[in-house]
Amino acid sequence: MLSYDKQLKGLSRHLRTSMTDAENRLWSKLRKKQLRDHPFYRQKIIGKYIVDFYCPKANLVIELDGGQHYSENGKTEDRRRDDALIKWE
Repeated sequence: MLSYDKQLKGLSRHLRTSMTDAENRLWSKLRKKQLRDHPFYRQKIIGKYIVDFYCPKANLVIELDGGQHYSENGKTEDRRRDDALIKWE
């Protein structure tokens, strides 16, 4: 089982109820094991990060990034997140 920051549970729940159009479209294809019978979770907490989608069977994280990720700060935070998640492999 992956460890996670319990303080992020409320935010994770909020993000599940306010997904973007792109996230909703992808979720409609991932939910209920529609992709090769693999289960996916949305807005999953991994460590101190909340990832958009996570498939434990494939150890796969999917992130759909919006405009906030194109700023220099956003790019820096994304690199930090990516580096941390790679260590979970």
